[in-house]
Amino acid sequence: MNLAVWVDRRADLAPDKVAIRFDGSDMTYADLAVEAARLASVLHDGLGVGRGDRVAYLGYNSPQMIALLFAAARIGAILIPLNWRLAPPEHEFVLRDATPSALFVESEFVSQTEAIAGGVPSMRKVVVGDAVTGWLPYDDLIAAAGGRTVPALAAGERDAALICYTSGATGRPKGAILDQASVFWNAVNSTHMHDMTSADRILTTLPMFHVGGLNIQTMPALHAGATVVLHRKFDVEATFDAIERERITLTVLVPTQLKAMLDHPRWAGADLSSLRTISTGSTLVPASLINAVQARGVPLIQVYGSTETSPIAAFMPAAEAFRKVGSTGKAAVHCDIRIVDDEGRDVPRGTSGEILVRGPNVMTGYWNAPEATAEALRDGWFHSGDVGHFDDEGFLYVDDRKKDMIISGGENIYPAELEGLLAEYAGVLEAAVVGRPDDKWGEVAVACVVPKAGARLQAEDVIGYFQGRVARYKHPRDVVFLDRLPRNAMGKLQKTELRQIVRENAGEKA
Repeated sequence: MNLAVWVDRRADLAPDKVAIRFDGSDMTYADLAVEAARLASVLHDGLGVGRGDRVAYLGYNSPQMIALLFAAARIGAILIPLNWRLAPPEHEFVLRDATPSALFVESEFVSQTEAIAGGVPSMRKVVVGDAVTGWLPYDDLIAAAGGRTVPALAAGERDAALICYTSGATGRPKGAILDQASVFWNAVNSTHMHDMTSADRILTTLPMFHVGGLNIQTMPALHAGATVVLHRKFDVEATFDAIERERITLTVLVPTQLKAMLDHPRWAGADLSSLRTISTGSTLVPASLINAVQARGVPLIQVYGSTETSPIAAFMPAAEAFRKVGSTGKAAVHCDIRIVDDEGRDVPRGTSGEILVRGPNVMTGYWNAPEATAEALRDGWFHSGDVGHFDDEGFLYVDDRKKDMIISGGENIYPAELEGLLAEYAGVLEAAVVGRPDDKWGEVAVACVVPKAGARLQAEDVIGYFQGRVARYKHPRDVVFLDRLPRNAMGKLQKTELRQIVRENAGEKA
């Protein structure tokens, strides 16, 4: 079934139900259906976008972006959500790689886009917001479409719906292709994860250019007929206000957002009684953060997955959240998960290995990257590059990224284990551990530490903290103090950048 049918059917069943609340205005399901249908006509009849063509969007969270996804799906086109935090050369790479037929840009991002738009000469340019010379105005295009529409059954579940570019932490970004079936089955997994119904009120503050903001709750909410309270971007005060005023029942907050809320004076007294759960993920979540949130009585449930899995591959049931702190739960209802060794053999429970995922929510491949696709998708399984293990009850724990593992003197060191200890160390605001080349050991662990305000930390004290807590070969051999850790928009550590900082620091000391 075409994704556009979601809003058409909801508009038929409950036309006056609020689908999206944004900047003080409500868009009902009837409004959303009309906007998406008109926009499909704009794409197909006005801009010449056809089945399999790409349409890019650059801007903050907005109802227009959601309508564009449904409109593209209606005609079998593919939406490419662009990361507004990227620099122009990074946007240029994506546009040249994906060659979209149309580019929709919020007016405040036009100036940084005009210089690179010429790299795709056939691309039609549409501005959302204030008029800009040389750009087609979004509002005028919608108005001109009138009542024209395009049949929603022109495309189906095997048509690609999204190309979501990864952060490129290991090199050039890759565009994961998610077809309409992937988005649908991910929504089903989300419904099971959250016990989501049309009565829910979902708060979306994560950027929707990532699958975390778009697909963990936002798209599933529209499939369920719930109401999405949509924020342009994350703001601590606005998040507290929305939870209390809108009586939010479900939201997704990544660890950096949660920490910002925990550090805010409103945290202790905020009315969180409407929240059934808070979902989190995108990076390894310290137990101390989970405990601090759950001390307010709200289950913090982890999602395991990636851009390539839409992203819900495993999740923690709310009923187990307090008992299984640190676990990412069990495989989603429509997913299979295996833990394998380097030869692809399943390992026993309690033994770490690479996490493999299979399910209808998994990507079909990477755009224009057949070799990377063949490496990631083998024998029907997505090879995640993550290291994890099952406990004796079958709950999944993510140990680390396979590529982040440090091999020192022939011994494996998982940075996440050391990072968990540093999270408990007084005076440490945040910390990460990476490997640094070493003539004797091959690699050694180096701790990158951001001290709390006013804390006076010494490298020898930080290194000494590990004494008696982990095996000596795991101890960091050096400490680099930083003002902040490099992260992407989802709060995920950019360890490639961190390794470069560590190498440069070693050179300065030499």
